[in-house]
Amino acid sequence: MNRTRIAVVATLVGVSLAGPSLLAQTAPDMKPILAGRKVEPPIKGQADIEFQQPVTKRNGDVVTTTIRVKNVSAGPIARLSISETWFDKGQASVATSQGSLDKPLGPGAVDTVTIQTPWSAKMNGNSWQFSHANGTVKPKRVPKLEDTSKNGAAKAPAPAKKK
Repeated sequence: MNRTRIAVVATLVGVSLAGPSLLAQTAPDMKPILAGRKVEPPIKGQADIEFQQPVTKRNGDVVTTTIRVKNVSAGPIARLSISETWFDKGQASVATSQGSLDKPLGPGAVDTVTIQTPWSAKMNGNSWQFSHANGTVKPKRVPKLEDTSKNGAAKAPAPAKKK
């Protein structure tokens, strides 16, 4: 019991002697990551996008669909997702997969969503359902997309693929 008291007292004395010197140290200069940058909050509710005709190809046991999309809304779209459902000849669901963008899609920006679905011999047709993290999406199919965002204004539009 006596040794315990001595250990506690010694610990308190050590902390009281070292404490002021630890407090006298200065913290490193911390700069905010977003200093001087304007950050737009993502859209809540309905977002509007344009998309080109999706390109679907079978590679072995996987069917890959790529869809080029453009944000035509006033603000960025967070976590744009596209669900693809495949049907058989009787319109029964055969397979469903989803693709999404990991980063927000800025106003006027163009990006590509890739969806990979396991292949089935029953696949006859498909459909797509668009959504985002904060609501619904109103898609509109267009023949061509051009990046009109602030960061992509100099980029040339990708050529349309013919079947």
